[in-house]
Amino acid sequence: MEVEEEVEDVLQDTSPVPTNPNANIITERNANIISGGQVFYNPVQEFNRDLSIAVLNVYFQRLVQERAEKALKQLQRKHKQQQAEETAQEETPPTPSYTAGTQYADGLRILEALAATGLRSIRYAQEIAGVRQIVANDLSKQAVESIKTNVRHNAVEHLIETSHADAMTLMYLSTAPQQRFDAVDLDPYGCPNRFLDGALQCIVDGGLLLVTATDMAVLAGNAPEACYVKYGSVPLRMKCCHEMALRILLHCIETHANRHGKYIEPLLSISADFYVRIFVRVHSGQAQCKYSMSKQSWIYQCTGCETYTLQPLGTVRSKSADQPQLVKFGIPTGPAVNTQCQHCSHRHHLGGPIWSAPIHNLEFVRDLLEAKSQLQLSTQRRLTGVLSMVLEELPDVPLYYTPDKLCCVLKLEIVPMLKMRSALLHAGYRVSYSHASKNSLKTDAPAAVLWDILRCWSKRHPVRENRLIPGTALQAILSQPCRQEYVFDQLHPAANPSSRKQALSRFQENPAPHWGPGTRATIMIGDNKLPKSYRNQNKKQRQKAAQQTTQEEETEQPEELNRIEEQLPAKQPKLSPIA
Repeated sequence: MEVEEEVEDVLQDTSPVPTNPNANIITERNANIISGGQVFYNPVQEFNRDLSIAVLNVYFQRLVQERAEKALKQLQRKHKQQQAEETAQEETPPTPSYTAGTQYADGLRILEALAATGLRSIRYAQEIAGVRQIVANDLSKQAVESIKTNVRHNAVEHLIETSHADAMTLMYLSTAPQQRFDAVDLDPYGCPNRFLDGALQCIVDGGLLLVTATDMAVLAGNAPEACYVKYGSVPLRMKCCHEMALRILLHCIETHANRHGKYIEPLLSISADFYVRIFVRVHSGQAQCKYSMSKQSWIYQCTGCETYTLQPLGTVRSKSADQPQLVKFGIPTGPAVNTQCQHCSHRHHLGGPIWSAPIHNLEFVRDLLEAKSQLQLSTQRRLTGVLSMVLEELPDVPLYYTPDKLCCVLKLEIVPMLKMRSALLHAGYRVSYSHASKNSLKTDAPAAVLWDILRCWSKRHPVRENRLIPGTALQAILSQPCRQEYVFDQLHPAANPSSRKQALSRFQENPAPHWGPGTRATIMIGDNKLPKSYRNQNKKQRQKAAQQTTQEEETEQPEELNRIEEQLPAKQPKLSPIA
């Protein structure tokens, strides 16, 4: 009751709303936003919004298909087994068609918990086919007034309901079965962890959860203690930090879901620009939650050569070959590595746990690629490139290496990517890029094979003798003999992926100056764009210049004092006191 009264107090607040002197119109696709510098808007995240619209459209198509299959099964149960198929074909209703911008009683009920200007909700109303209701919520009264103005301006009042409340309180008050949402979109400023528990409780069984995290410095390992506090996982400083950020966030969502007897099914996990974006379906099922332990892993990273090893938290094995559905859960033995690295004899860092199961549903991504051409989105070219790369990724290989870092450990000339990929493919291993890094090397080859390939490469491009210092990773790895010869010069047919051959837009360049996550309640376009960023431009250089100026003034000051003292008359010696 206290929570409900608190929400009512917020809604009944009649304090005057400050006017925005910098009001202007922002256009994105068919949506027009009337706002200014007091409500947050970032044009760089148009790719995020386009991707979310495409995912929600494909998700609803799948949902309609699942409902039809469920209705068919219920229909078959009502009839005799001999006439089930014929009767079902006669009586099954046709699949309904849905149009964007129209309200449907059986459509999606979507919550945008942190709506700001309401742009995302307006675009959802205009571009998603099959919407029942969209709740655009924000804690700021200025933002809620902006949402109401924009909803009226875009004529989508029949689909969007504005809400002025704390996002967590609103979600906790929507846990009743009739009040739950089919999709919950969380796009906060920074870390989304405090919203996850409420979002997972107010979502329907099989609903879609969309989560953005922009605190990449924390997720990428710059502050492991902060990452553990926020996400319950310890990150490591690795070249594959962007994929590790995705897996840390998935681990965090899964642990929140398991507390309520739920588990997640990742549909698409994207690392783009300055953020990560996760799309997962949330299912209920205590039995399936038992598999969660085997989907998480600790990670060991060598402090010398930076080779990593994953160790799952749990194991799952079938009790018998005749009945594979009967499984037994267990705890693995460990650790998966020795006290010292087998390649360079250095010790290990321990990180995690992270999500080590697949982070994409490849069938869903294929449907997404087919459907996005019908939507005609502004970032269509980039969507095609990123989704094509996701399809090419090895789904069962967590994390990746980079050839430049491997060669840096051994002080070698960098192996060209196509040569490295060809050597692995000719040796019988699988290899792919990762959408998260332009120079990524995702392979099922063990680390020993990678170092062996580089030993063969070092014969062509030898390392200087003065660099072979005893006790270093370089000396320990290169001192071992090559186990076999690898083919570098013969290009393997699969070495150059189709996305690269077609010159798709796989990795986006910086779209604009000051393109980062920005500051709170700031329009990221126009004259008021990123004032904080302007203040911090060349901050270190300006501090160094100020220090040098101060030092020069301090050195000049004694010289001037000396000149003044020379011009003054000599001081008379003091007389000693008479006893």
